[in-house]
Amino acid sequence: METIGSPLAWAGFIGLVLALLAVDLGVFHRQSHEVSAKEAGIWSGVWVSLALAFAGGMWALSGPERALEFTTGYLIEKALAVDNIFVFVVLFSALGIPAIYQHRVLFWGVLGALVMRAVFILIGGALLARFHWMLYVFGGVLAVTGVKLLFQREQETHPENNPVVRWFQRVMPITPQLEGDRFSVVRDGRRYATPLLLALVAVEVSDLIFAVDSIPAIFAVTTDPFIVFTSNIFAILGLRSMYFLLANIITKFAYLKVGLAFVLMFVGAKMLLADIVHLPILLSLGIIAAILGGSILFSLWKAPRPEPPRSQAQHVGPHRPKPRRADTVASS
Repeated sequence: METIGSPLAWAGFIGLVLALLAVDLGVFHRQSHEVSAKEAGIWSGVWVSLALAFAGGMWALSGPERALEFTTGYLIEKALAVDNIFVFVVLFSALGIPAIYQHRVLFWGVLGALVMRAVFILIGGALLARFHWMLYVFGGVLAVTGVKLLFQREQETHPENNPVVRWFQRVMPITPQLEGDRFSVVRDGRRYATPLLLALVAVEVSDLIFAVDSIPAIFAVTTDPFIVFTSNIFAILGLRSMYFLLANIITKFAYLKVGLAFVLMFVGAKMLLADIVHLPILLSLGIIAAILGGSILFSLWKAPRPEPPRSQAQHVGPHRPKPRRADTVASS
């Protein structure tokens, strides 16, 4: 399969990612702590800046077309990652994971997600290279998923009831309470998982499910495995900081899922019509950005406005003194 990624480029990028993760966990998040909105905002800016710098380097080395493919893929993956945040909020609440330990769970969850995404991309790329008709299968899956998401009603999610999570609970005994930031402990010669490890398993399962949608989506933009991989990885790397930045306000974007549904349907249709209609990558990027931006603005516009506080006395017209009672006048 044609790619701009030489063996040196692959090795350099993977080395860069490992170095960033080592600095993240070994220096800035060595001690478990509750991530503030300010810290999350700074880190979100760092990850987005790194992705844009990478796109700039790709523009200089491989041309604008490849850089726009990376940017479009990154935007799609970043948008679809928002759906993960909804799940993470519910998951941590259901399993009783305090904010101080959530970054640790997400760090190792993201590390596992990077490996899973790499496997998925290799499999997807190999299928498309060998079987052209898989393009229509991927497109159909995305279009159907978008339609289902559009008409999906809000319902309670219980990640602790996931079959894989329940299987894990049967395989390995779990302590009733947290053991600090440890994922497992040994008691009486037997190893026990803590609720933190259970949360990590649930995070990995949820990402595995979301990968089924996100990986085919980016193949609608490009089939270059290097661009697919790098845009995915940059989006996943920024997922933790985006979670802590949006966790408390994500429910305000009520129509964001509608936007995500239309993005999936657009990308699915693009794949289904790839042999008939070829949209310029810049136009595709503009359409996706317009859909997502429009859904966010519409959510903010339709959000309920807080009622202004009512004063104890409301006067219409000029102020007039309150009339005195007759008995008070007589007594004076």
